[in-house]
Amino acid sequence: MKIVTPALLLTGALALSACNQTATAPASTGVMAGSSGTGCSGEISRYRAVMSNDLAMGHVNQSVYNRVDREITQAKAACTAGRDAEAVRMVNATKARHGYL
Repeated sequence: MKIVTPALLLTGALALSACNQTATAPASTGVMAGSSGTGCSGEISRYRAVMSNDLAMGHVNQSVYNRVDREITQAKAACTAGRDAEAVRMVNATKARHGYL
């Protein structure tokens, strides 16, 4: 039989209590405001908001953001021209290419 020392018990209790702590959420950048909508327009605005937030938080660098923005601008043109399904497919393809699906 193994003897458990009080120090070992304390160490285990501290390790377990660390698992139950929650991190505080970072301050909101407010980029999601006004990003509602339906159809291709809503998809584009929500994805742009996510990308802007990720850029602000440092999750993507400027060159990736610029590439995504160019692709989303093309999707916006298709959306504006009434090609909703094509625009949504373009947004989804961009998301998949950059790991957002």
